[in-house]
Amino acid sequence: MKAMDIEELIKKILDCAFTVRQYLAQGFEEKIYKNALVIELRDNGIEVKTEVPCVVHYKEHIVGQYRVDLLVENRVIVELKACNTLNLAHEVQLVNYLTAMRIDHGLLINYGGERIECKRKYRVYRSAQK
Repeated sequence: MKAMDIEELIKKILDCAFTVRQYLAQGFEEKIYKNALVIELRDNGIEVKTEVPCVVHYKEHIVGQYRVDLLVENRVIVELKACNTLNLAHEVQLVNYLTAMRIDHGLLINYGGERIECKRKYRVYRSAQK
């Protein structure tokens, strides 16, 4: 099977995230949305891993480790939140995960507000202009 184009994959992830929100309203804990999104992604034939270790290196040493919420098709990190609104610290956290894991594309999805909030982040800065 041919690998999906990254833009198509991002769109499918977002479609799945919005489907989850149609079924689960505001107010649940983050893990509830994560579990539902994993089901939705897998039901759509998309490979997803949960709680993936993210090791941070300094020179030749491991200086820390985190766990990434979702790694989709080994190409997109999805970080989920269930808070009132996203802030800069959430965005920085995702970019740090992207950098540490050498993954180019990430999605930050917040189910906690009145409306679902999604932000796309990149490991390397990309200007708004093409």
